[in-house]
Amino acid sequence: MASVIWITVIFAAATCYIYLLSINLPNIDHKTSKNTTLKFPKNIEELNDVTTLLLDYKANHSAYVLLLYISAYLYKQTFAIPGSFFVNLVGGALFGTWPSFLLACLLSATGASCCFLLSKYFGKSFIKKYFPNKLQFLEDKVEENMDSLFFFLLFARLFPMSPNWFLNMAAPIINVPLHLFFLSVFIGLMPYNYICVETGNMLSNIESLDDIFSTEMMFKLAGVACVALIPGLVIRRYHQRTPKVHVE
Repeated sequence: MASVIWITVIFAAATCYIYLLSINLPNIDHKTSKNTTLKFPKNIEELNDVTTLLLDYKANHSAYVLLLYISAYLYKQTFAIPGSFFVNLVGGALFGTWPSFLLACLLSATGASCCFLLSKYFGKSFIKKYFPNKLQFLEDKVEENMDSLFFFLLFARLFPMSPNWFLNMAAPIINVPLHLFFLSVFIGLMPYNYICVETGNMLSNIESLDDIFSTEMMFKLAGVACVALIPGLVIRRYHQRTPKVHVE
């Protein structure tokens, strides 16, 4: 019971912090800011509105926008709140592909590690009580692949056998070391993060249908397609290292 109370208190404090950041934005004189509410986008229309507003602020208050983006990203990852896809799109539009890609990889791994620590210190009893079968399944898989645990964790991120939020919460309970967990998230989510931020960057640069078929855009789309092939190459490497044959 005490652990649940602590999680509630931490979540409430983090929510208040995000709320205070969002309502204390520096003032700017721009007509679009008067009609847009800063919130986590849930669809393309809201994404465009929020991105337009933040781009306006970024012109004169880049440090504040960066702080707001980092805080929002960590908030979502730490408390396993859905919507990282839209947050990555916003990052691609705000900061460009490569800066937002590196930022997304670092923040997704850091936020997942915060979720890991919350579960380790406050959520063990809850996970064991409400998800015993899923937990046992993951624990068995970790024991089977203990000699190459990092590659198994990478496999679990690239081709999830369980939702990412549950992997984050279950990892400390099934004795996954934090440093391997962090690296597996950082590397394992690279293809997903890159595709998201590059898409956000492309969307922010499209003003007409002609832009979609420009040479530059075609190269970018080809790059995204190549990145999407990376998981298959990593998994092939994983299977070469850790062949597991079970005969029953």
